[in-house]
Order: sequence, then structure tokens, then C-alpha cells
Amino acid sequence: MTLSLNETPSANRLHIGVFGKTNSGKSSFINAFTGQDVAIVSEISGTTTDPIYKPMEINPLGACVMIDTAGFDDTTALGDMRMEKTELAAEKTDLAVILLADKNLEKEITWYQMFKEKNTPVLFLINKADKIAKDDIDVISSVIQEHTKETPLVISSVTKDGLEKVKEALARKLPENYGTLEITGNLVTKEDVVLLVMPQDIQAPKGRLVLPQVQTIRELLDKKCIVMSVTTDCMEQALQALTKPPKLIITDSQIFGFVFERKPKESMLTSFSVLFAAYKGDLPYYIEGAKAIDSLTEKSRILIAECCTHAPLTEDIGRVKIPNMLRKRFGAGLTVDIVSGTDYPKDLTPYNLIIQCGACMFNRQYVLSRIDRAKKQHVPMTNYGVTIAHITGILDKISTT
Repeated sequence: MTLSLNETPSANRLHIGVFGKTNSGKSSFINAFTGQDVAIVSEISGTTTDPIYKPMEINPLGACVMIDTAGFDDTTALGDMRMEKTELAAEKTDLAVILLADKNLEKEITWYQMFKEKNTPVLFLINKADKIAKDDIDVISSVIQEHTKETPLVISSVTKDGLEKVKEALARKLPENYGTLEITGNLVTKEDVVLLVMPQDIQAPKGRLVLPQVQTIRELLDKKCIVMSVTTDCMEQALQALTKPPKLIITDSQIFGFVFERKPKESMLTSFSVLFAAYKGDLPYYIEGAKAIDSLTEKSRILIAECCTHAPLTEDIGRVKIPNMLRKRFGAGLTVDIVSGTDYPKDLTPYNLIIQCGACMFNRQYVLSRIDRAKKQHVPMTNYGVTIAHITGILDKISTT
């Protein structure tokens, strides 16, 4: 994926998921809340099928993605498939908005409990205040407070009443430390020299940088670091051109060994994938999961989970290079299954190890939901960069945030 240096990628935006029963006014709320016709509004049940993801700027929340979902009481012929998509949207949600439109609140309370298990903040809205009787509003509010200790806001998407309070409430419910994580963490500060060694192979066609490279460069510039970027073949000339060794060298995981052998002793070394393991996931968990590599056999089964849905490439790190490294070590009979995008199995127990990519295309909440599923099913999980560093024998010698 190509990206301008000052554009906020969707994966780094606050994901606000809007949930509720069919025709509870989810689409109308989103349109009124954002001031745009983002979602189709209709009195016909099941109008919203697949979730709609709309990136936008919302004051005071900043860069967001609004998610309009199908009703979680969808009983149409495609209801089960729509519910799977709604559940996937829930896994990506940083802040959940649940709309309340009647006194039957069993499903809304169940979804609240599900979000609480994921530590996802929830805001309840009693929508259609212009249509619902005052007594019914009081009953709905009382039931929600009794079961969740939350106080719903009363709004109307038609009259726009209460919408400003929604923005204020969402800002108060932002997840703790949201937006404070950095790709490079505490590894570098102002005026530190950072050398990026980036092989521009088939995965980065001429004129492009891959997304992790763009995001890392942007952050280093924001930190006022001194950044030098070179291709693999120019690494040694770059080091010679510097008056002192760089504080940090960041490279592509697939050339970890090459760079490690040639880096100055004083310079720290890491990779884009390892940095994103901490930025988007759980690096200590990935490092622990990498230990499972040593227990693999030719009869083991590995799941490689890519985020991108690109066409397979001859030099692909996930589809070609990592499987070849593992089969070289454990035997050609090693089974490697590959999934891409959001095609992530619910049942992970057939696998001895899961290897996740850097996940630059996913938001952190969704990656953590994948990790949580692996933990609950007791399947070890790691990522591309940690895997290669472990196999190369330098995992304990690289720097992490």
C-alpha cells in the first residue's frame, strides 16, 4: 500500500462501531453525527448488509473510522452471514456505540457484556427521542443503568438534539493511553541518527515504499531524528559516510542476518516487523510464542496470517520465504496454511504455531482480538520479524521498544 507522508492510514484511526437492532437508527445517527450522508437510510429492514467503514475527521476525536453495521437481530435469509461481518466489526472497534430503540434490551445488554470482556468502552444512546414516549425513555434508561451501570444519552438524529453531548461522551471514553503508542517507542529521541536499510524488491515496486516504511519515516521525522535511508547494497557506503555509528538501524526482517553481520557494535538493530509487533500487538507474547519454533517437527502444522490481500509474489516473505526457512529446518513435510485479510479461523487448535505479519493494515484492537483468540485456545503465536530473528539466532540481540 502506498501512502503520502502526512495522511493518516485507516489502521491508525479511532474505530467507532455503531451497533443496535435493525432499524434502531444506526445509519441515521451516523449521518447526523458526521454531518455527511455516509450510510443509506431506509425503513426497510436489513438495508445495511456488510459494515460500512468511513474514514473522517471528527472534532474533538481526531482521525476516526465510523463503522455502520447490520442489525444484530437480523433474521433475514442472509442474517447469519451479516452477523459474522458485524462480529468482525466488533473486533475492530475501539469505541462502541449501542443504540436503544425499544424496551426489549436483552441483546443490547449481551453485546455490552461482550465489549466489556474486550475492554472496549461502550456508549449507550436512546435514539429517536422525537418518536419515543417519555415514559418509555425512562424505562429504557433505568434498565440499562441497572444492568450495566451506564447512563444512556438521549438523542434525536432528526432534530440533532444531543449530538454534541455524544462527541463529549466519546472523548471521555477514549481507551486509556489511546494514541500514545509510538512505532519506535523509547529507542530514539531528538537528533539521534537512524539508518533505514530497505530492500526494494518485488514487494515494493519502483516509486513506492511499503506502509510500515512510510509510517516509520514519518514518526522519525516528527521526533526530529536524523534519518538516512538506503537499499541493502548501499548499507556499507552509508555507514562509511557517517561520522559516527547510527544510534539505531531499522531493516526488513528478511535481511536481519545480513545487516547484523555488518552493523557497528554500538548500533542497536531492529526491524519494521518487530517494531510493529509492539505497536500493533503484544511483543512479549510474540517472543514467548517464538519458543514453540524449537518444538516443531515435520508433522507440525503452521498458520501464516497475512493482513494484505495482495496477489502472491515470487519473493513473498509470508508465502515463500518463511515457509522455506521452516521446511529447511524441520523437513519438507511441514504443513503451512496461509490466510489473508480478515480470513482468520475461529478454531485455531489444529495449529502448532501461528505466525502473524506486522499487521500494518489492521488497527491494534483487531490484532489484539486475534491474539486473545490464540491465548484462549492455547495456541502459541508470533510474528514475521520475531520468527526470522529467532531462526537466525539473533532474537536476544535485537532491540525492542
